[in-house]
Amino acid sequence: MHILSKQKIIILGAGLCGAAIAALLAKRGFSVTLYEKRADLRQKVLDGGRSINLALSHRGLKTLSKLGLDDQLKQLAIPMHGRIVHDSSGATNFQAYGLKGQFINSISRTELNRILLDAAEEAGVDLRFNHACTDVYLQTGDVWLDKQSQGNWVSDRGDLILGADGAFSVMRSKMLRSDRFNYQQQFIEHGYKELCIPPAPDGGFRLDPNGLHIWPRGGFMMIALPNLDRTFTVTLFLPFEGHNSFEQLKYPEQLKPFFEEHFPDAYPHLPDLKGQFRQNPTSSLITVRCYPWAMGKGLLIGDAAHAIVPFYGQGMNAALEDAYEMDEMLSTFDSDWENLAQRFQVERKPNADAIADLALYNFIEMRDKVADGEFLMRKKIEGLMHQKYPDVWIPLYTMVTFSDLSYAEAQKRGARQAEVMQAYKKHYGYPSRPEEAKLEAIMELYLQMEAQHD
Repeated sequence: MHILSKQKIIILGAGLCGAAIAALLAKRGFSVTLYEKRADLRQKVLDGGRSINLALSHRGLKTLSKLGLDDQLKQLAIPMHGRIVHDSSGATNFQAYGLKGQFINSISRTELNRILLDAAEEAGVDLRFNHACTDVYLQTGDVWLDKQSQGNWVSDRGDLILGADGAFSVMRSKMLRSDRFNYQQQFIEHGYKELCIPPAPDGGFRLDPNGLHIWPRGGFMMIALPNLDRTFTVTLFLPFEGHNSFEQLKYPEQLKPFFEEHFPDAYPHLPDLKGQFRQNPTSSLITVRCYPWAMGKGLLIGDAAHAIVPFYGQGMNAALEDAYEMDEMLSTFDSDWENLAQRFQVERKPNADAIADLALYNFIEMRDKVADGEFLMRKKIEGLMHQKYPDVWIPLYTMVTFSDLSYAEAQKRGARQAEVMQAYKKHYGYPSRPEEAKLEAIMELYLQMEAQHD
């Protein structure tokens, strides 16, 4: 019998990652108890500042497929085949995500969390809501929780404790008070506010539902993702202070001229802009890096270990991939929990750092570059490279979003590709049309660089 199979596992946090890993572990026969400070979202609509819909792609999908949720996901997701970029005049430009009809999926965070909780419960997980974790004893495996947040203290003990309790993890804060624990948090200067575009008068979508809409404005931007009820979740990203910031939109009368100037085609679709702007919170964006993730009988997973900004659409996907990789390790690992936890953190930490860096960079790309002519020409040339050399030249976005290649390796290859394209530009300049590019010359430069790194 597997050494770990008799152990009791406590999981803190019933979000997407916590529910997914709970279901996977229970399917393997572990005794799993999942604690969540909030009420059961399957019975109550929860308040909060987190995005109500997300971009689900390959890394998340493979985890959900492991749980047999493919059919349910098809009913919940709306495919988005590319970016639909809106310029300041209202004209649009479609930029496909991949050459092979690839797409990402707009999906409701709440609905996805519901089906994951159902899957966990069906697998035998003991779900305990309204239990706020207040303390963790990493060496003994004891947790203390406040039931119903009324000072009704309860405790539990596990052989393993997984901290899946998000960017502001209680278990991570306990680790922070330990010796030789490295921790960094970075808030970017931008925040975000969510708005909603309602259905059209005829009940349909007001915008094309099969694309991720972006209004890039250099230093700030707005995006919109479709929902099944024919609405769009709109997210406005602005600096907190300074020019074109939330600070400058304190009063309702400032909204109309700002949106008419910067988002003229979106403004008519936001009939209750003043009310939404007043009622919906302005939230911050954080990147969390820490190490080690494993300490005593505890292990951090998902956002608790590596929260990232949302600009690559990989936060949820990276967290669900954590659950997938841990389950894969359990398929072959025959040692004790301490060694398994060490292997997990050693393999996943470089990937977490890589996608954190990529997400920060992609914000610059989305807000500043997707409307830039030279950037678009480079992307078209890289698309031709991928067509001609599909197994050698794979665009960075494709590696990150549609492949199993590790984030760290994708980051390295993407950096080398960017270096090659800069060298090509220096030697040849960019052509006026992509089909005039010297693809063989690009490949020769790339192979020379790859050989130098071998």
